[in-house]
Amino acid sequence: MKLTIFCTMPDAGILNGIIELHKNIFGDSEGLVSKMKSKPQLLVLTAMDGEKVIGYKMGYAIDEDRFYSWMGGVATDYRKNGIASMLMEKQHGYLKEKGYKVVRTKTMNKWRSMLILNIKHGFDVIETCTDENGLLKIVLEKQLKNEGCRK
Repeated sequence: MKLTIFCTMPDAGILNGIIELHKNIFGDSEGLVSKMKSKPQLLVLTAMDGEKVIGYKMGYAIDEDRFYSWMGGVATDYRKNGIASMLMEKQHGYLKEKGYKVVRTKTMNKWRSMLILNIKHGFDVIETCTDENGLLKIVLEKQLKNEGCRK
């Protein structure tokens, strides 16, 4: 398995793999590419098995200190192998290198494995909100601490 970071839109082959995986996980991928193109400083990470996209994680800058981890998923056949954790750790490492201080995300109760994964990786629930479709969202944040010299 290979993890790759894209600081721009991935090429067509990778992008098609992300779209297909997104559709398999969420049931629809309509408008995903246009939404990706509209995000400031889009960051896309992929997990590949050969030429096949088996996981992805994407997000974008909220401002110079805060990053929004927007969307991601792992192919059903590849779950329970730590791929989502690896993608998250790689994303957070990259964000620390770039000087971000906070990463924020949202999830829902129906995505319990994502909620648990976020909490295991140091996120705190900071609030809940209701989106424009009336769905309850759980908002989480994690402080990205740079481990400096210890005394």
